[in-house]
Order: sequence, then structure tokens, then C-alpha cells
Amino acid sequence: MPRRSFPHPSIEDEVLIVGAGIAGLVLALELHDAGIGCRVYEAVPEIGAVGVGINLLPHATRVLHRLGLADELGRAGILTEESVFFNRFGQLIYREPSGRQAGYEYPQYSIHRGDLHDVLLGAVRERLGEGAVLLDRRCVRVEQDENAATAYFRSSGDDTELPAVRARMVIACDGIHSAIRKQLHPGEGEPRYSGINMWRGVTRGRPFLSGASMVRAGWIDQGKLVAYPIRNFADGTQLLNWVAEIRTPADEQRDWTRRGRLEDFIGAFEDWHFDWLDVPAMMRASETVLEYPMVDQDPLDRWTFGRVTLLGDAAHPMVPRGSNGAGQAILDARALRRHLTDSPDAVTALRAYEAERLPATTRVVLANRSTPPDLIIHEVWQRTGDRPFTAIEDVIKIEELARISQRYKEVAGYSTEALASGG
Repeated sequence: MPRRSFPHPSIEDEVLIVGAGIAGLVLALELHDAGIGCRVYEAVPEIGAVGVGINLLPHATRVLHRLGLADELGRAGILTEESVFFNRFGQLIYREPSGRQAGYEYPQYSIHRGDLHDVLLGAVRERLGEGAVLLDRRCVRVEQDENAATAYFRSSGDDTELPAVRARMVIACDGIHSAIRKQLHPGEGEPRYSGINMWRGVTRGRPFLSGASMVRAGWIDQGKLVAYPIRNFADGTQLLNWVAEIRTPADEQRDWTRRGRLEDFIGAFEDWHFDWLDVPAMMRASETVLEYPMVDQDPLDRWTFGRVTLLGDAAHPMVPRGSNGAGQAILDARALRRHLTDSPDAVTALRAYEAERLPATTRVVLANRSTPPDLIIHEVWQRTGDRPFTAIEDVIKIEELARISQRYKEVAGYSTEALASGG
């Protein structure tokens, strides 16, 4: 497809993307594929591997496969085969197939966030050129007139002022600390703390269960575990991603690289020695533990202001329950590409994008607060009084557990019916 050009000589970029995280890089790939010129401006002076594991659900992998990334994702991650739920005594509550095993056309991937980022960044640089991603450009504000938007930058290294860049539109993909969101919504309140703190780590170890299982076990009042493999090694071991969640007094720091202390949470898991996994041993074997409070923000009433809009975590930060934060950012990027292709007018296209994605992501933000897939283990925890059971059917019907899971898939937009209908 021939690349469209914009005739105004003072405009450097057709689309200026602020942030080279998952959202910004997927958007760059989508726009390039549509023949729309763009460039990405990233705050950090040097890009390195950050974070731990992440899950990509079939509605998101459909987008990434259509962008030609299937082979790279398959090499970097693990095809998740099942979701499995246990109580804290190691008793099986419910299991269901995932990805292609569940009848989806597209798989579910469990992958290290750094590996996913490498796949996306490599594709952007290969397809758009090395100059498509500019580093050490921290966007501090945007201004606009009837013809264009201007982004103003400072160096993250020494805080010097850098040249402003003028573009046909600016898309803020600058994450949970978005400076552009703060500019557009200056009166917004503080992040909403869910009352749950998380500690995360990765451990090299032997596979557990199927070797491609995503486990949720226990409950947050006594300690909840999420664990799944995110990388295979040639010697048969895997990199195991784990998350410990415990109900904790308020903690408002949001920093994915904040170091955590094992002694702050390991006590809740000391007796979790199951025949399929020794949980405390896995946690102690992690070289690094990261601590992060589970927070989100109340949904906004608007993202778009003329030629400027929000996308991904900048638009809809959500608590990480349901493995769906990155997936919604990827769906944002796909939708914005479609609306920019359909409309020659930037302002009209951005409004149409917001009209589609703001209500959809609002539903996910609220569902993650109230009815995520974790509700399965909560129901059992509550009905048993946090005691072992003889048979799960004595506690709750399997059909009811299946309905809980299905409701979340429908809200989040990745039920098999929704994906089979196209889009």
C-alpha cells in the first residue's frame, strides 16, 4: 500500500506516538501496515528488559498474528494450554482449556514482557527503519491548533529541553504515569488502590502440571498465587512467572521496578508444598522480587481532545486481574488504525476511535474490580470457609464455575463466539 503524505511542510510526523511500550509499538506496526506515517518517541535513554510475565489472550494474538508476528511469538513464549484453579490446600477446583485447545483460531501466549517487547521493537525497526523509535524524549506537554498538534520534550538523562515536534496528531501511549493524561485531565484524583498488594518474580525450574498451565490458587485474604511458565530452555527447564497477592493496607506507589522483600509475604505460602509444585521453594529461588500495589483509575469520560488522544494504560489503567491489560491496549491500536484508515479527517477519526473503545474498556476496568476469573476461587473460598473440601461438586456446580469464566470472556471481548464473528 502506498504511503500517504501530508502536504503541510512544517509537520514532521503524520502520527506522533508518545511511548515505546507494548501499546505504542503495536500502534506503530498497525499504522505502518496501513500506509500511515508515524514515529515513536520514548522517554528512557536506553531500552532494556523490564517487568516479568504477561499473558496474551486470543483477541490480542489475532491482532499480532495479522501483523505477521506469529513465528516470533511462538519462539519467544509458551502456548498456554489450560487455566487451572486450586484452593490453598492444593485441591483442584476447576480447569478449562485455553487458546487453541479451547477452540480458538488463535493461541494464548504466556511470555516474558521483555521478550514481547523485543519482538515488537525488532519488528518496528525492521519495517519502519532504525529512526522510527527515538529515545530520551520525555514528552512533557502537547499543544495544538486547527492544523496540527505539537509535542514538547525534555531529556530524561539531563532534563534539557529538546526540539518540539509538530504532527498531524499525537497519540499518548505513555502508560500509567502519562503526562498527557494529566494535562488533559488536571483535576483527576489519585489512583484507586484495590487493597491488594502484589509481589512478582521469575524462577527457573522444572515444568509443573502440563508444562503450559496457568494456575490461580488460594485467595487474597490468606494469600493468592498466580503462576505460569513464560520461556522454555533447551535442558527441559522453564522460566516460571509467579505472582503473590495479599490483602494489604494502602500503598500508593506505582513502580514496576520497585524491589520487594521475600519476608513480607512468604509466610502466607510456607505450607504450600503440593505434589505438582513447591510454592515457597519457587519463590525463594527467584533472584529478584518486584513489589507492586494493585491499582487502577476510575474510567474517564473522554480520551480525545481535538488532535490528541489516549491509548492503552494511559487511557484505561486497570488492575491486573484477568490477564487483559496489554490485550486491551492491542485492541485499541487495531481500532485506531481502522478509524484512521476510514476517515481522512484526524479529528473525526480520533472521536470515532474513542466512541468505540472507551465504553468497551470501561466495562473491562469495572469487571476486573468486581467479576474477574478469580471469582471462581473466591466463591469456593467463601462457601467452604477457607477449609478443604471432599468433592468440589459438594461446594459449587461445575456449570456455575464455567458460567463465571464465560461472563468475563464476554465482557473482555474474547469469547469464542465474539472472535468467530470477526472484527
